[in-house]
Amino acid sequence: MNEQAEGAYALVLHEGADPETGGVAICGFSTVGMVGVIAASHIISSLGLDHLGTVLNKHFPAIALVHDEVPKHPVRVYQGKGVGVFTSEIQFPAEHDVEFANTVLDWYTRGGFERLIIVDGLVRQETTTGNGGLYGIGSIKQSRQRLADNEIEKIQQGVIAGIAGHLLSEGDRRGLDITALLAECNPMYPDARAAALAVEAIADLTGMEIPLSGLIEDARKIEDSVKEVFEKAQTMLPAPADKDDEHDPMIG
Repeated sequence: MNEQAEGAYALVLHEGADPETGGVAICGFSTVGMVGVIAASHIISSLGLDHLGTVLNKHFPAIALVHDEVPKHPVRVYQGKGVGVFTSEIQFPAEHDVEFANTVLDWYTRGGFERLIIVDGLVRQETTTGNGGLYGIGSIKQSRQRLADNEIEKIQQGVIAGIAGHLLSEGDRRGLDITALLAECNPMYPDARAAALAVEAIADLTGMEIPLSGLIEDARKIEDSVKEVFEKAQTMLPAPADKDDEHDPMIG
C-alpha cells in the first residue's frame, strides 16, 4: 500500500502497519468552517485510533503540525477496530481535489472498508451562532435508504463540488457505498457546533458510540470568543455623527 495508485498521491504506511481495517471509513478535510477536519479529529481522539500512515507528495508544503509535542505530516490516516479515518489539517488548492479523492478511494478499497462517510461544511446564509441544518447524499440506494431511516434530509437537486463531489460521483459509477454529510456552518470561523452535528449523525448511521461533550464545549468557547471579538470591534468603531433627521434621505 506504499506504492502510488494511478491518479492518486502516495500513501506511506508506518513500518509493520496492516492496512486491512474493514468496517466504516470516514474522511474530513480542511474546507469551509473546518467542519470535516474538526469532526475527523474528534473521532480520532474519542475512539483512540492509531496513526497508520501519511500521504506524501513533492508538491505538498514542507511543514510539520505539532500535536502534544509530536510533529506530524498534515495529511494522515488512522485506524481502529472496524473504523478508519482519513484527514488533512491544511487546505490545498482546488486543483488537488481529484488526486486527493482518488487517494481516499485507494485507501478505502485496499483497506477493505464496507462504506465511506465524508464530512464537509455547507455555508449557512444566516451566520449568527446557533444550529444549522444537516444534509446528506448517498451514492447508491442503500446509502440513501440509510439517510432516510435516520431522518437526515437528502439533497434532491444541486451541485456538490470538490473532493466530496468527486467521491460521490465515483461511488455512483463504481457502485461504492459512499455518503456525504454536509453540515451548515459559519464560514468565518472553525464551526465545532456544525462538526458536532455531523459526528452525531455518524454515530446514528453507524451505531458507534462517539461522545459529543468535548465538541460542544469547544463550540461554546469558539462562539464566546467570536462574540467577544465582534463586541470589541463595535466599541472601536467611531460613533455616528449627529444629523438632523429631516436631512436624512432614508427618513420618509
